[in-house]
Amino acid sequence: MGISDGPVPVQARDESVGRKRAALLSLRPLGIFALSRAGVYLIISAMALSAHQSIMSKLINWDAKWYLLIAHRGYVHSIPPGHGNIAQCDLGFFPLLPLLIRGVHFVTGFGFNVAGILTSTLLGLFASIAVWWLLREFFGQTGADRGTALIFLSPAAFVLSMVYTEGAIILFVACSMIALRRRRWLLAGLCAAAATAADPVGMAAIIPCVVACVIAIRTRGEWRSILAPLVAPFGVGLFFLYLWFHTGSPFSWLHAQRVGWQKGNIGTGIFTALEHFFSHGFADPNYGVKAVSTITAVGLLILFFRAHPPAPWVGYVVTVLVFGALSPLIGVTPRLLLRDFPLLGVVGAKLPPVWFEVVLAFSVMLMAALTIAAGSVRWTP
Repeated sequence: MGISDGPVPVQARDESVGRKRAALLSLRPLGIFALSRAGVYLIISAMALSAHQSIMSKLINWDAKWYLLIAHRGYVHSIPPGHGNIAQCDLGFFPLLPLLIRGVHFVTGFGFNVAGILTSTLLGLFASIAVWWLLREFFGQTGADRGTALIFLSPAAFVLSMVYTEGAIILFVACSMIALRRRRWLLAGLCAAAATAADPVGMAAIIPCVVACVIAIRTRGEWRSILAPLVAPFGVGLFFLYLWFHTGSPFSWLHAQRVGWQKGNIGTGIFTALEHFFSHGFADPNYGVKAVSTITAVGLLILFFRAHPPAPWVGYVVTVLVFGALSPLIGVTPRLLLRDFPLLGVVGAKLPPVWFEVVLAFSVMLMAALTIAAGSVRWTP
């Protein structure tokens, strides 16, 4: 006969029930993510079969090759001589994703290609959960379902199945915003720091920390909140410090971008795309997609501000769009809007049901179209 420790305390029972309920609720975003991945893999499989290629060859493409190269060999020590004044090298990419891929490779023993796909998939999966819980705190369960669906079924969401940084940025920015909401200042700063080490756009994660800190100090005199904006820049700061020791200059990333990836005048990307689009339509799909994304962003912003979102979210959304506007090449793209996920999430949560269904259906069709386009040389994701 066993010895009983007595009845389980009420608080312990409540915590156990709460954890079980949270786990069950998290199945909702997991279902949305699984649905989006199933659609992407179905399209990619059909494309690979028709072209007599492997599925992996469709997923390991474009920027993915650079991230995998860094994960495998590390960064080069200097920018190589260019051909036609263009010198592309891996110094133009941030380190978080390659570090995570290397970690997965070490733990699992998988090859770098498989480790890269697994890493990106897991980041996207956890990102869907974080986003859903973030949206639920403001818009309830139904709003969280809609907002998460619009994000992970948005036109650029197919890159969450490739070795790209979107999953990492969405995950860590969403976690940072949840921590800010709950006044977990150090955790918010650490999550934001991880986002800043993932991608240049990830540096926008610093702004919500600053905004939340200012609000906390002005309304509650909570000076401990300053931890968040102080810690947030550490990710990108450590990367630039590493570059200083590795290459001899803390600005190697900037130099690599200017000579190999972002040539042109600062702030001209949007105007160039719009000019090409209104002059030549979709003759060049890259300019056409950027122009349509710019116009779409304006409409989304109007709906976003009408919903009166939290100030830290506003800071992040606007900063991401400013980063795109400053680029001499990128401008506003579907990928930028995906990284600007609170914009899509708020709009999805607040749209009337009928309009939401129409917008979501249109978004899914565009995601399918861009998935196909990314498998060719006509459009660069």
